[in-house]
Amino acid sequence: MSITSNADLSGMQAVSEAVGITLKKMREYACPGMSAKELDEYGGRLLIEMGAKSAPKLTYGFPGWTCISVNNEVAHGIPTGNKILQEGDLVNIDVSAELNGYWGDNGGSFVLGNDIHNHNPLVNASKLILQKAISEIRGGVRIADVGHLIESTAKKMGYRVIRNLVGHGVGRSLHEEPKEIPNYYDRMNKHRFRKNSVVAIETFISTRASYAYDMGDGWTLVTNDGSFVAQHEHTIIVTDGQPVILTASNEIWD
Repeated sequence: MSITSNADLSGMQAVSEAVGITLKKMREYACPGMSAKELDEYGGRLLIEMGAKSAPKLTYGFPGWTCISVNNEVAHGIPTGNKILQEGDLVNIDVSAELNGYWGDNGGSFVLGNDIHNHNPLVNASKLILQKAISEIRGGVRIADVGHLIESTAKKMGYRVIRNLVGHGVGRSLHEEPKEIPNYYDRMNKHRFRKNSVVAIETFISTRASYAYDMGDGWTLVTNDGSFVAQHEHTIIVTDGQPVILTASNEIWD
């Protein structure tokens, strides 16, 4: 969507704050021994308290309020009761929601407790790359050029990107134009970021794999070679200068 009124701006600020705060509080609430289902239900209560509706439930009938992916799970992990979080796990939480007709999306990976498996370098790379990418986005910039920046920066840091998971437009629905904001250079993609548009920018930074695959449950995406992937995501408004980060309340950079 494009921000064309103060009502649009206020609506996007409200839903983005709701998903951002939910992500932050879920990250703080998570602890070893907790099930993903318990963590997800906590997130669901937070969304309800703020008047928001879970976007995955609302849009796709997803079996959870949020997506919680652990270790080799890349995205769309189902928050089941038998998925028990352990010290040192690489955990990703993706929170998206609808509030008063507006939709916001954000996500972040983190290491639970002590980093006994040395996942933090990957997590920090994903955060840094997202920060660099967002700082380059403004009206008129080619989407492909931002993809090139993400991919080339990841390569310099010793990582790859997942090529079949992408950022997207957001606002009046969960996925809007532009339908794909890839993490790699696609020379065929001639689209440019438009001033006042709302987009969800997300990194998928991988230790080795370049693609994610359905693990067979219809939802969860995994690597097929044991790779680990870190994802971070912000909903932003594109401007002539630095973008407005609507989901800053998630504090993924703090």
